[in-house]
Amino acid sequence: MFRHDKTFPQANSPRRCCSFSLAVVAVLLFTGCDRKEEAPPAAAPLPVTVLAVQQRNIPYTLEIMAQTEGAKEAEVRARVGGILEKQFYREGEWVKAGQPLFQVDREPYLIALVEAKARAGQAAHDLERMKKLVGVNGVSRKEYDDAVSANDMAQAALRQAQLNLSWTVVAAPVSGISGRADKSVGNLISVGADSLLTTVYQNDPIWVRFSLAESEIAKLPGGKLTPSTVTGVELILPDGSTYAQKGKLNFLASAIDTTLGTRQLRAEFPNRENELLPGQFVRVRLFAGERQGVYLVPQTAVLQTVQGDMLMIADAENKVAPRPVQLGDWFGKDWIILSGLQPGDRVILDNLLKLRPGAPVAPQAPQTQTPQQAAPQSTPDAPAPDAPAAAQ
Repeated sequence: MFRHDKTFPQANSPRRCCSFSLAVVAVLLFTGCDRKEEAPPAAAPLPVTVLAVQQRNIPYTLEIMAQTEGAKEAEVRARVGGILEKQFYREGEWVKAGQPLFQVDREPYLIALVEAKARAGQAAHDLERMKKLVGVNGVSRKEYDDAVSANDMAQAALRQAQLNLSWTVVAAPVSGISGRADKSVGNLISVGADSLLTTVYQNDPIWVRFSLAESEIAKLPGGKLTPSTVTGVELILPDGSTYAQKGKLNFLASAIDTTLGTRQLRAEFPNRENELLPGQFVRVRLFAGERQGVYLVPQTAVLQTVQGDMLMIADAENKVAPRPVQLGDWFGKDWIILSGLQPGDRVILDNLLKLRPGAPVAPQAPQTQTPQQAAPQSTPDAPAPDAPAAAQ
């Protein structure tokens, strides 16, 4: 018992405790080293759609808000005053030149015509009598001259009375679409500023009026706008569709509007079916020159960040590489890329929010392409956008 009690305290000696602690630490370190050597599983490449871009030449276009107007907007005005008695047309209908539209009270002008005829007849009779008398020196030469003048004035008054009576029927000055009547039957019509009765619009061809700011003109090739630089004009309707008929520029102001800093332009379009009406707000697309060596990418592929505009590129190792680019204007549903891309670059089109720089991706070719992307390139030796290399 004594020996047992003597040796028992040695189990708790400092040397034994230290040896036990070192053994525990060694086991923990060995276990930790084993865990560090276990690498996490590699992330699977993210499937993405890519578009292999190529340089191309596209027309330089500008889209501007515009408003249509009749090629001729003829005001129909009363040339004599009186009570408006009749309206012969239905508002909004097609009318022909010379077609009666309104009638003013004729009675006062009939009476005036009868009086003018009587005075003209009397003056003509007096002149015939004077001719006979002056030949035999029965009257002085002055009396004969006065008779000639009186007859001329009476005949002129007769002609004026005839015109006034004819003007009681107000006719359309040109063929076109009739407008709303500004006066109703029974209204008193006066000659002057209050004489407007309606307006006739000649809609074929129809004119489209718009203006360009100096800053927009500066973007054109050469920084100038001349009739020769405008190669085509299209019309975008309010529903977003393109008008089937092509137009042409028929007016270009020779000076800048100092108030607005714009230059006025006007184009004309055929309108035989009266599809376009005066006063419509539309957009004009001007074609002026050509951009050379640019790229087209879908609008959804462009990331606009605080660092600038970016595209995500799938590099040669199929890893994500952000690429700063310089944007131009829109071309249809695509962005025009002025710089930042190289021929054959594979632009990632989808899953953009899931991408991280350097992350592996599995590129796939687009299933469908827009007409702009699928169009052949301007250079004959350039590969097509949908080349098999886009998926590699």
